[in-house]
Amino acid sequence: MRVEDAKGVPPGIPFWLGEAPARSEELSFSVSRLRKAIEAALEQGGREAAVAWLEREVGICRAAAEQIADYYAAACAALGALPTLDTVVFERFFDESGGMQLVIHAPFGSRVNRAWGLALRKRFCRKFNFELQAAATEDAIVLSLSTSHSFPLEEVARYLASKTMRPLLVQALLDAPMFATRWRWNASIALALPRFRGGRKLAPQLQRMEAEDLLATVFPDQVACGENIVGDREIPDHPLVGQTIVDCLHEAMDIDGFERVLGRMERGEIRVLARDLTEPSPLAAEILSARPYTFLDDAPLEERRTQAVMARRWLDVETAADLGKLDADAVRKVCDEVWPEARTADELADALATLGFLSDGEIEARPAWHAFADELAGSGRATRLACGAGSIHVAAERLPEFEALMPGTPQTPAIEVPPEYRKSWAREEALVEIVRDRLQALGPVTASALAVPLGIAQAEIDAALARLEAEGSAMRGRFSPDATVIEWCDRRLLARIHRYTVNRLRAEIEPVERRDFMRFLLRWQRVAPDTRVEGADALAGIVSQLEGFEAPAAAWEIEILPSRVNEYDPAWLDELSLAGRVVWTRLAAPRYERSRSKSLVVSAAAMSRCTPDSARRGLFRLPAGRSK
Repeated sequence: MRVEDAKGVPPGIPFWLGEAPARSEELSFSVSRLRKAIEAALEQGGREAAVAWLEREVGICRAAAEQIADYYAAACAALGALPTLDTVVFERFFDESGGMQLVIHAPFGSRVNRAWGLALRKRFCRKFNFELQAAATEDAIVLSLSTSHSFPLEEVARYLASKTMRPLLVQALLDAPMFATRWRWNASIALALPRFRGGRKLAPQLQRMEAEDLLATVFPDQVACGENIVGDREIPDHPLVGQTIVDCLHEAMDIDGFERVLGRMERGEIRVLARDLTEPSPLAAEILSARPYTFLDDAPLEERRTQAVMARRWLDVETAADLGKLDADAVRKVCDEVWPEARTADELADALATLGFLSDGEIEARPAWHAFADELAGSGRATRLACGAGSIHVAAERLPEFEALMPGTPQTPAIEVPPEYRKSWAREEALVEIVRDRLQALGPVTASALAVPLGIAQAEIDAALARLEAEGSAMRGRFSPDATVIEWCDRRLLARIHRYTVNRLRAEIEPVERRDFMRFLLRWQRVAPDTRVEGADALAGIVSQLEGFEAPAAAWEIEILPSRVNEYDPAWLDELSLAGRVVWTRLAAPRYERSRSKSLVVSAAAMSRCTPDSARRGLFRLPAGRSK
């Protein structure tokens, strides 16, 4: 590369991100129709029916049809359905950092998805007070959640309403990169920005600065410090500002189409599915690796939270169907790891202070703990409280919380609370803290199982769990393999269960030693003595296995084929050639070197798939209507 002095000429390549053109509504309808047809074929006859339909109706070759059928079959198994204009799928999974990714599969086109992503990002910001990274493509939206987000996945579909969405979206687009880009464009074509100064063209970066200064003059809230803005930004009645907002709403996005989508969801015309998975589905790979022009925020590519997602490159239908299931061994392993192992009375006291309480059944399950509990009760460090049909063991420092939760409950024995732990608790606050500590040691558990030891109503436990969910500490779902009702789990424990499940799946595919791989290759290539074939008919199979491999012409009949076929006869290859089953060709252009020219042997069916350019360079070409 040669570099010379530009002599003051401004750069000709812009340094800001552009936007890819969005597909039309008609194309989105066609994509949805294709997915519906493939899903129907998969339900009726499985993979082979889908492949046959694609070959017959779409008119593509079998190899391409098989790839499409496998891709959509795995996606359908993981998500439960293929996303269409009538079916939207919400997908959520943990990433390697402990956060979560929310993917909305909605093939409405990028203009509608941009509006959906921006409005939903703004709603999350106001609900959880956390700025999210988001991106939108033609078929999906991704929102990168942090460790503080916890909510029922089904509720996301009701976060936006068609009648109140428009002002929210207007406020959201003011922070999006699209507003600044279109502002510069409108200010330039309105001749509000100078293009030349001192007889020389103004550099693009200086034009950008001029545009920002103009924006600060006509729309001060847009560039003002966020600490000085209370509530929504007040949009001025200025023609350039109004035109920029209209361009963002109707060119970069399709707000009218988005309102129609939300209206159909509210009327039940669009089916909404929610799926919590252990790994991203095959359809999520595109949005997770989307290019910068899909970003709805200013975070650069190297800082995206989607970079923390690890996914397998290929999933079969059976494996994809298990993406929504947690490993039972992983659940048991995490429960065993977080449950305390008290070997002394002091360690049991720490367990009581950490867990909030221990029931009689949990104490009796370990014979040594019973003696430790009596020792703590005798020293005034713990006591028993009668709750419902049984009793619980409580540490002295946690006693104020239980006095607020169950006032007047008799103590056996009666003990004094240490002065440093005396505090007045509200009943609801005390219950939330007790439930929080219990979740950290129980793993997946139902609300009724939490209510039974305390002898209180399940409705109160549900209210406490809802508060923990709003804080991001707890998550609901069916986590155990045999779960039939909603369970609750501490978020950190659930992330650990997901990680153990993924590690178990990855451990099933382990690299082999080089010597083992070489043994496999020798047997698979029919080079090992006990795997060689015999006869002219077997030679056709060897050729189909080696088709596309380029080697010197003389090496085929002297080394390659005789090492795989016992008692090889060169006449057999001639017979296959005369029968039109095999053809000699050269796909690469000949190189005039000292090395000998190379040829390859392929079947006639494979030759028919060669490109015209490859055929023009072929060593032999097949005449029309004949085989040679």
